[in-house]
Amino acid sequence: MYNNIKLEKGLYSITGKTFTQALEALDPDSNYAGTELAGLDAFERQLKRFDIRVKGADSDRVEKFFVSTESAVLFPEYVRRMIKAGMDEVSIIPNVAAAVTYTDSTDYRGLTVTSDGNSDQVSEAGTVPVTTVRLSATNLALTKYARRLSCSYESVRKHRLEAFGVILRNLGAAISRDVNKLIIDTLSAGAGEVELKGASITYADLTAFWGAMTDCNMTTMVCSPAAMAEILGLSEMKYCIGEYMSGGTVDTPYGVTLVKSAEVEDVLCVGVDRNSAGEMVLGTDVIVDFDKLISTQCDEIAASVIVGFSKICPGAVKVLTAKGE
Repeated sequence: MYNNIKLEKGLYSITGKTFTQALEALDPDSNYAGTELAGLDAFERQLKRFDIRVKGADSDRVEKFFVSTESAVLFPEYVRRMIKAGMDEVSIIPNVAAAVTYTDSTDYRGLTVTSDGNSDQVSEAGTVPVTTVRLSATNLALTKYARRLSCSYESVRKHRLEAFGVILRNLGAAISRDVNKLIIDTLSAGAGEVELKGASITYADLTAFWGAMTDCNMTTMVCSPAAMAEILGLSEMKYCIGEYMSGGTVDTPYGVTLVKSAEVEDVLCVGVDRNSAGEMVLGTDVIVDFDKLISTQCDEIAASVIVGFSKICPGAVKVLTAKGE
C-alpha cells in the first residue's frame, strides 16, 4: 500500500522513468480501483500519506515537506509539477503542433513533405502525381530554456504552498513564453504572406486570410495582443465574446480558434493548420535539480526544458501583415 512505500531520492534517477512512474511501479494505480483513492496518482497518494495539502486557503506551509527525510523526497516533484502547470497555462503547443516527439539526442532531423501536380485525377496511362517525404536537409538543433529561482528556505518556509505555487507557475510561464517565440519564429519563416487591404483589420481581411490557405484548413490564428484586440472589437465578433466568457476560448464565426501571444512581433497574425503544420520535439520534459532541492531545501530552484520545432508542411502556415510591410 501507498503508506508503506520507502521514499528515497534514487527514485528520481531510474532510467526511462519519471519520479511518478517509479512510484507507480511500486504502488500501482490499479490497486485502488473502486476506492476513495481511485482518482489520485502515485504522487498524490504520497501527499495524502504525509497529509500535505498543496491547494486552497488552508494549504500547508512549505516546511511541511521537510518534516521527515521521506516527505522531503516529494518536494522536487511538487516543484516540477507547479512549474509544468505554469508552462501549460501559456503554451500555444496544443493549438499549433500536429505532433509531439521525444528524443534523447541534442539534435533532430524532421520530415518535409512536398507534392507535385495540381490534381490527383489521372488519365488512362497517365502519370500518377507524387507526394514526397524526405528527411530535412539540415539537423534541427534543440534549444535549452532554463530559469533559476533564488530564494532562501527561511524566507519561504512559513508561506502557504498555494502562494508558493503561484511563484513556481510564473517561473514556468516565463520559460514557456520563450518556447512560444521559438514556435512562432519557426512557423513564420518563409510562410506565405497576406496583406491587409487597409490600415486596420476588418472582418473581410480575416476571411480573406482564412481563405488564402487552400491546400490546408486554417484552424488557428496566433495573434499579437494589438491584433487580437482589433479583432475582438469587430462587430461580427460580438457573439463570440460570449463564448469566451463561458468556455475560455474565442472562435471566429467560421471556426478558427484565436490565440493571443505577445511573442507575435513582426506580423499581425500567424495562421496555422494544427493538423499538419509542425512537430514539437522534446529532448526533455521539465527538469528540476532534485538533489539540491532535497539536500538544501529550496535555497535555489533551477528548471529547464530542451525543445525544438520543425515545420512539416509549408502550405499549412500563412502570416497576416499590415499594409505596406
